[in-house]
Amino acid sequence: MSNWHGLYHNSKKPWVIINTLHTVRKPAAIFFSAIALLLLVNATKAQNNRPLTRVLFIVDASSSMLESWDGTKKYAIAKSLLIEILDSLSMVADAQNMQFALRLFGHQSPVPPEDCTDSKLEVAFSKNNTGAIIDKLNSVTPQGTTPIAFSLLQAAEDFPDCPDCRNVVVLITDGMERCKGDPCAISLALQKQGIILKPYVIGINLETYIANSLDCIGNYYNAGNEREFKEALDAVVADVTNLTAVQINLLDMYGNPTETNVAMSFHDNQSGNIRYTFMHTLGISGQPDTVHVDVMSVYDLKVHTVPPVYLDTLIVKAGQLNVFEVPAPQGSLKIRVGGDDPDDYNVKCIIRKTGLPETIFVLDGEKEQNLIIGLYNLEVLTIPRLYFDAVEIKQDVSKNIDIPQPGKAIINFKTASVGTLVLENGDFLINQYDFVPERTAYTLRLQPGYYRIVYREKNKRKTMNSQDYKFRVKSGETYIINL
Repeated sequence: MSNWHGLYHNSKKPWVIINTLHTVRKPAAIFFSAIALLLLVNATKAQNNRPLTRVLFIVDASSSMLESWDGTKKYAIAKSLLIEILDSLSMVADAQNMQFALRLFGHQSPVPPEDCTDSKLEVAFSKNNTGAIIDKLNSVTPQGTTPIAFSLLQAAEDFPDCPDCRNVVVLITDGMERCKGDPCAISLALQKQGIILKPYVIGINLETYIANSLDCIGNYYNAGNEREFKEALDAVVADVTNLTAVQINLLDMYGNPTETNVAMSFHDNQSGNIRYTFMHTLGISGQPDTVHVDVMSVYDLKVHTVPPVYLDTLIVKAGQLNVFEVPAPQGSLKIRVGGDDPDDYNVKCIIRKTGLPETIFVLDGEKEQNLIIGLYNLEVLTIPRLYFDAVEIKQDVSKNIDIPQPGKAIINFKTASVGTLVLENGDFLINQYDFVPERTAYTLRLQPGYYRIVYREKNKRKTMNSQDYKFRVKSGETYIINL
C-alpha cells in the first residue's frame, strides 16, 4: 500500500456505514424522491463556493450477502437501496457539487478458500458516472469473503488528492468481518490521522452481537422497522449534504453574551485538523451572529482571546440552531509612553499570567489589548526593562500602565571598541547594552536615570586601557556622547 497517510493527512473524509438486512419496498420510491427534492431545495441555498463532496460507495458482495432476509437476498436489497440513493443523488449532483465512486469486495474470488484482499475500486470518481455504477452493481454475483477492515484501508487510496474536498464513504454490508480484521480499530486510527471525520453506522434489524461489533465504529443507528430506517437514512443524508447553524456565546463575568470581535477556530476532535475559522461578531440586535458548519465532525473550539479559552467536544445537530456558551470575560491593557514622539512608542511589553513563566502575548506600546480578566506580570522592554507584577485586569475596564518618556543617547566611538552600558542603582551596576567593535555609532532610547559606559579601544590590549564615561538621562532630552 502506498503512503496514503502522507497524501491524505489533510483530507476530510467522513464515513457513513449502512448495514442492510431488510427490504424497503414501494414507499422507497416516494421517500427517495422526497430526499431528492429536499437536496435540490438545500442546493439552491448553498454557497456558490460549496466544496466538492465525493461519495465512495463500498458494497459488500461476499457470499454472506446471498443469505435471505424476509424472502429477499441481502445483496438484492442492498443493490436496490443503493440504486435508489444514486437515482436521488444524481438529480442534485451538479447543484450539490457531488461526485460518486464504487468499490466492491468479496466479488472476485469464491470461497473457499478466503481471499482477504478481495477488494477493488470498480468505478472511479467522475461526473455523470451513476449509470456505470448501476451497471456494475447489476453485473456482480456475490461469492467471496468479507474483508471490511482491508477495504476501509484501501478506500483511503480511492480519493485523488484534494485538500478542500469533503470525502464521504458509504459502506453497505451485513456487518460480518470474516478476515480477522478490526474495522473499529481501523476507523479510530483513520479518524486520529484526519482521514475520516465522523463515521455513521445504520444497522437494520441486526442481532445484538453484530450491532455491538459495529457500535464502536462511529454513531450507530439500529433501524428495526421501515420508519426507523427512513429516519436514520434521512439523518445521514442531511449530514452528508447540509450545514447546520452554530451560535457561540462569549460570556462576560455576569453571564451575558457581550464579548465579541475575537477569532474562533473549529478543530476536528479526533485529528485536531482545522475545519473552520471565523471572527466572532455581534449582530445588529446585539446577539452573537450564527455560522454554519458541517455536522459530520465533533469539534473542539478555540477562542483566540489572550490567553485563549477552549470548549471541547462540541456535538452539533442538523436542522436546529446549536448554541454553545464559553466564559470569556475581558478587560483591556495599554502601555502608555510619556511624550509626543512616535519613535518613543516603539516599545514591546511581554505579558505573562501571574505565577506562570510562559509568555502569552507581546504587546506594542500605545496599543490597547483585550485580556481575559485576572492577574498578569508585565515586562516592558525598555532600557532598562521595567517590571509590573500582579496587574489586575477587570471586566470592561481599560488598565493603563504609564512609563516615562525616554531620553535619547547618540553614542559615537572614535575607534572600534568593546564596551558595556550599565545603569547605576546606588552601588549596583546593572548591565543594559553591549557595544561591539564592528559598530562605532549607536542611538539608544534610555529611561531616566544615571548611566556609565565602560569601554576599551579594540587595539589596546591591556585592561588598564579601560575607560568609563558617566552621564545622566532625563525624559525627552537628547545627548550626544563622543568617546
